[in-house]
Amino acid sequence: MLHKNPARAQSFELAFGQAHVFYPDATDERYLRHRRSLMSQAMAQLMEEDTPDPDEVQETAAEEEWAIEERISLNEQRIGAVVAALRASGAKRVLDLGCGEGKLISALLKDRDFSEIVGVDVSYRSLEKAQDKLRLDQLAPAQRERIKLLHGSLIYRDKRLNGYDAAAVVEVIEHMDFARLAAFERVLFEFARPKSVVLTTPNAEYNVKWESLPAGKMRHRDHRFEWTRDQFQSWATGIRERFGYDVRFLPVGPEDAIVGAPTQMAVFEENETYTTHTSHTSYKTYKRNS
Repeated sequence: MLHKNPARAQSFELAFGQAHVFYPDATDERYLRHRRSLMSQAMAQLMEEDTPDPDEVQETAAEEEWAIEERISLNEQRIGAVVAALRASGAKRVLDLGCGEGKLISALLKDRDFSEIVGVDVSYRSLEKAQDKLRLDQLAPAQRERIKLLHGSLIYRDKRLNGYDAAAVVEVIEHMDFARLAAFERVLFEFARPKSVVLTTPNAEYNVKWESLPAGKMRHRDHRFEWTRDQFQSWATGIRERFGYDVRFLPVGPEDAIVGAPTQMAVFEENETYTTHTSHTSYKTYKRNS
């Protein structure tokens, strides 16, 4: 498979040796389009054995993160910062990758400057909840036409994601292991390639400020890593160099003089004069310190 489709494959180094990631096209699901149950099984088999069900993760673990962050309404501040960054980019057609139950979509819907809003999530249940919470069946036709909800994985190339002005990735990457993160980078920055990307992730340095969070623990049981500011900026700089995006960093939430803000945000803007290349760097550099 790899030697027949070299453009859809990538090699990278892990602690135990070299591994390969193959990027199937999302349109490959045409063979299963009439069998939703088979599609679900096929998607599940593509995930590692130790990967929890996405529906169960979002329902049983999100409460932990909410309890930690509720005191300062961090989620509201995060959504507001993302909306402001998207508005500043001039985007009209926006992707919400890992949209969950649609909180960002709801905020974007209030701004008529966003003419098309597409939410994508791997969890059917989350998309169903988003549909209910957004009350899509009650919206006026003009409003309803602005929203589309898509089921799909973020680690496989998907032609449905091409051609958008901007993408938001809000508290998503920390749920990926490093092999999936490598795949996601290419899916977003090489294949979908929106003009702007607004991406947020926790700042691990700030965790010492949460009284309810035991020392050395992460904010969510499904987080595979939480990065310091230096680690996040190192990763984002690698994105800039490999895929031809300029990047700037912004704090989100109350900023401490020593440990920074609870959320860190990167705003990527496509550099049209840059010739992209796909050379790979080791992800060991960005792993959370033990």
